[in-house]
Amino acid sequence: MKPSIPVYDICSISTGHKQEDLLAERMSHYLKKNYQRVHQQHGHSFFHMVFFTEGSGSQTIDFSRYAVTPHQIYFMVPGQVHSWHFNPDVDGYVIHFSEAFFRTFLLDHDYLDRFTFFSGNSKDQVMTVPAGSRKDVTALLEKILDETAQQEYDMVRVLLLQLFLTIEKCCGKDGTKIIPQQKQLVLRNFQQLINKHYRNIKLPKEYAELLYITPNHLNALCQDLLGKTAGELIRDRILLEAKRMLTNAGMTVTQIARELNFEDNSYFSRFFKKYEGITPDEFRKNLN
Repeated sequence: MKPSIPVYDICSISTGHKQEDLLAERMSHYLKKNYQRVHQQHGHSFFHMVFFTEGSGSQTIDFSRYAVTPHQIYFMVPGQVHSWHFNPDVDGYVIHFSEAFFRTFLLDHDYLDRFTFFSGNSKDQVMTVPAGSRKDVTALLEKILDETAQQEYDMVRVLLLQLFLTIEKCCGKDGTKIIPQQKQLVLRNFQQLINKHYRNIKLPKEYAELLYITPNHLNALCQDLLGKTAGELIRDRILLEAKRMLTNAGMTVTQIARELNFEDNSYFSRFFKKYEGITPDEFRKNLN
């Protein structure tokens, strides 16, 4: 069965690029080489960041559409899908880095999880850099381009971390509370389990057993940290995968229902319409 959408690594998404763990370029240069590829719905195996300095258009991240404006910055994590719909005047900076890029550099391998824009939730990943921070952000990105050109990759790592801290400080939500590390770990493990088992495990109590906690504890944790129940997180992941599969014209709705382990096509269609407001066939038509 062919995949719903193409999934690119750093080298395959950018024509002629050879460094498999890092890409840092000006947007105008990047688009000249890869315009057609990035304007189609696709997935990433890497972390992705763009800062727009000028231009307009729109982009979709996991099927949510956002208007593009100058001084907007957005992040994506591996596994997310998106497409661009830019006007010709767009410019800025593009950075890709692999999951392995910081692995031997940081003692805490989960360090990036502390940043809200690496949550995998598109609503937390698209921000506008305030006027007072734009000069600092631009200066950091220029340094990253310079150090990348000189293949000084440890310096790039330091500058990227400085950039992440700057963005979190200037764009973070007001009143964001500090989350204890143990709670972060449980939530991250739950989300990883969902990504691994969402086709076969549908109930929060089954995930709670895998995490060695009670269903009530899991549900309270999700509501406290994300404002959603554990069941809603599982449902959202199933719906996201259904949407990704619906982009594949070679798969029927019946095949998608079977892939997602629904009892039958009608049950899947009712489930999809209940939470999306339209049927799977209507969603597919709207993609055109």
